[in-house]
Order: sequence, then structure tokens, then C-alpha cells
Amino acid sequence: MAYAGEELIDPIRRQRIVFRKTAKDTNGDLVEVEAFYQPSSVAPPAHLHPQQEERFKVLSGSITVRLNAQENIYCAGETFFIPIGVAHEMWNGSEDETRLLWQTRPAMHTDDFLEVMWGLAQEGKTNKAGVPHILQLAVIMQKYRQEFRLTKPPLIVQKIVFALLAPLGRLCGYGATRTLKGK
Repeated sequence: MAYAGEELIDPIRRQRIVFRKTAKDTNGDLVEVEAFYQPSSVAPPAHLHPQQEERFKVLSGSITVRLNAQENIYCAGETFFIPIGVAHEMWNGSEDETRLLWQTRPAMHTDDFLEVMWGLAQEGKTNKAGVPHILQLAVIMQKYRQEFRLTKPPLIVQKIVFALLAPLGRLCGYGATRTLKGK
């Protein structure tokens, strides 16, 4: 379970987050993290949040954000908002570290999802693109489908594939919590 002050590192995407407020701290209102993007960080895959919005404040540096295929660069002191269901990705394309305050509302199970995904990357249980084993991914994506959804492949394909693979993944010992067996 996430806690304020917990730090997670994604060595693949060259990012680090520190939880400031968890779902438990805010009675489910929001999850707040301070995010650090190293120079030339790698964006996560294009994704959306089907029931949540995100708010960001750039504390230092700059961040490039692709929102519905349109790119913007936000600098220190600026804020930006990602509405529910809008496809996005972001990265630090500059030569300096970027630091953001990042809020996700409502919290739902976002802190658990971040712990799982970043924990797998931190433990070296992802490929070079930062993606866990397909059976692990199926279990995670099925459990956190209300919090996170990839933009590709099409949703119907994801639903079918993850519904078929997730039970097999669980049988093989893959989980979707911080106490993952992992492979």
C-alpha cells in the first residue's frame, strides 16, 4: 500500500515519483505525487484515464505533452490539465531535470497501479520498453482498467486479449499488487 514519502524509480523511462498524498490520505479524493523526469526521458505509451482527470504544475524545467496528437511544452510555473478520457503522453526533451506536481482525481486505485508498474520497472521485471511480460500485463490491465487504458490496440481487442490472458497469468502466479510474484 502506497504511503506519503514513498519513492519509486522507473529506470527505463528515467523517471522518479514521490507520493505526497495517497488515496487513503485524501479519502479517495486524489493521489498526488512529485514527479522527476531526467533529461531526455522516455514517454510512457499513449494512454488515457477513463474515469479520472489529471492536473500538473511544472515546478522546474520543462515537459513536452502530447494531448490528442497535439504537442505543447510547459515550463516552470505553468499548469496543465488532462480531462477524463483524453489520450496523452509526456516526456522531458530538455537537457535539465524536470519536476512536476501531479494530481489524479478521483484517486480510485491509482496509487496501487503506480506501485505495481513502477515497482516492476524498478525490480527489472520489464522489457527494454518498460513493458512487463504479456501475462503480467494482462493481469494488471484487467485489474486497473478503470484507471488506465492504452490507446492501442483498439479497446475491443484489449478487452478480448486481456480477458483471455489474465486468468492464465494468475494461474502462472502473476499478480496485480505490490507483493507480485513476478517472473
